[in-house]
This record gives sequence, C-alpha cells and structure tokens, in this order.
Amino acid sequence: MSQTNEDRTLSELLNGLVGDISGLFRKEIQLAKAETSEKVGQMMGGVVSLVIGGVLALGALGVLLSGAVTVIAAILVAQGMGATISTAIAAGIVTVVVGVIGWVFISKGLNALKASNLNLNRTTTSLGRDADVVKERL
Repeated sequence: MSQTNEDRTLSELLNGLVGDISGLFRKEIQLAKAETSEKVGQMMGGVVSLVIGGVLALGALGVLLSGAVTVIAAILVAQGMGATISTAIAAGIVTVVVGVIGWVFISKGLNALKASNLNLNRTTTSLGRDADVVKERL
C-alpha cells in the first residue's frame, strides 16, 4: 500500500474499510470458536470430576458401608452396646464420612460448571478493541 490516504478516493477508502472490517470479523469468529472449544474442554473436566465424585460416593456406600459398619459395630459391641444400636451408629458414622468425601468431589465439579467459567473473556475484550478501532476510522 504505497498510496497515502490523501491520494485515495472516498470509494477506495470505503472499500478498504469494508475489507478490513470483514477480515476482522472473520478473525473474531475464529477466536470465538477457539475460545468456545477451550471452555467446553474445561466444562468436560468439571463433568468428569462430578461423575468421579458420584461414582465414588455410590461405590463407597456399597463397599465401605458393608465392611466399615461391621468393624465399627464390633468395636461398639465390645464396649458393651447392644448389637442393633451398634450397627445403626456404625452405619451413621460411615455414611457421614463417605458422604463428606463424595460432596468434596461433587462441589469441585459443580464449581467448574459455573456459568462465569464459561464466559468468552478474550473474545469480548478483542471485540471491544476492534469496535474502538472501527470508531476511530469512521
């Protein structure tokens, strides 16, 4: 582009501006696609954490409750409690501990899925800058 703005006609300037704006929006769309892909990847990480937390919580209820309740109930019976109340207290203790561990994973997954984590910050900032440049040229 060896021509200066003074040597160019108004139609040439407008055609150049339209071409620049068109190219700019194509680049912005590419950026939005890339950023959206990145955010979907982050969201999938949150889903994986959520699933892991759920599986661990359910698996823990099946496996750990069975063995841990038996052990804790045996300890309580050895302390002089009745077998029925010992089993109930042991089941409550194990359920609370496993539930807390499961909740930690579920909370982590839910935090990763918050809407604020899905904002397209770079695209928004870039579009704002591009709008400022277009305003300057007009």
